[in-house]
Amino acid sequence: MNPPRHLKRLHLQSPQASSLAHFYQQTFGMTCQEMNGTWCCSQDGREVFISKGQAGQIHYALFAIENAADWNLFKAHVRNLPQINLQTFPELPQTALGFQDPDQNCMVFALSSDLAQHFSNSSLSSKADLLPPAESQHFALRTQQVEIMERFYTNDLGFTLSDVVRDDNGATKACFVRGNEMHHTLALFGAPVTCFDHQSFETPHWNALKDWADHMGRLRIEIVWGVGRHGPGNDVFFMVRDPDGNLAEISSEIEICSESRPVGQWKHEERTLNLWGKAIMRS
Repeated sequence: MNPPRHLKRLHLQSPQASSLAHFYQQTFGMTCQEMNGTWCCSQDGREVFISKGQAGQIHYALFAIENAADWNLFKAHVRNLPQINLQTFPELPQTALGFQDPDQNCMVFALSSDLAQHFSNSSLSSKADLLPPAESQHFALRTQQVEIMERFYTNDLGFTLSDVVRDDNGATKACFVRGNEMHHTLALFGAPVTCFDHQSFETPHWNALKDWADHMGRLRIEIVWGVGRHGPGNDVFFMVRDPDGNLAEISSEIEICSESRPVGQWKHEERTLNLWGKAIMRS
């Protein structure tokens, strides 16, 4: 296994940053504060930052590496990659490293202790205290060059390929890569457009997922996909849409992978994305 890392935060772009922040505050039980034009939404284990920009795009995804030994291994792995100047994001520690993928998305990596020292958003007492835990776990991108993107994330950034989805001609239509023992930290979907697809918050078990669904019902937030079960990852899930049209997922019971797990092969069909029924197909 390459140096483990987990998704810490997504920084989304939005033409309506304040409205989007308040959606995540209410719907996903976060506390929000505005700092220098950026809305910082957080609750234990989950973070979404939002600032002005084009809908359907991210400013960056932030991955945390837990200990100094793994951090040094990661720095050695990426030492020859071009880096991005991160000074436009003052919420990031100076030690953070940023890289641009082939679709121009910014991927940021930082040592957990540096993040803890640099940014703290204390969770105020709120209705979120009544909700089950849900941690930032993975996100997905739509891309017109899925195979090139796969090579960048696995070869250049050191993620591990878990599963690949191919059509009848053998062309890659989607892939799932992991940064730790959980089945995927990032999913890449071949699509006619290049954009952000969704983010997912992992809750501990089926009953917790049901409680989150009941929470959405009380808020009259429509579940647009699910409840279902993904093929790759085998997790149960449902998804809602935020005001910008981005999908946001609550997931549970995702597959835990051993280092020796072979790469899974899946057919490009609806059943791959939802073993229980209908799916949102990206291509």
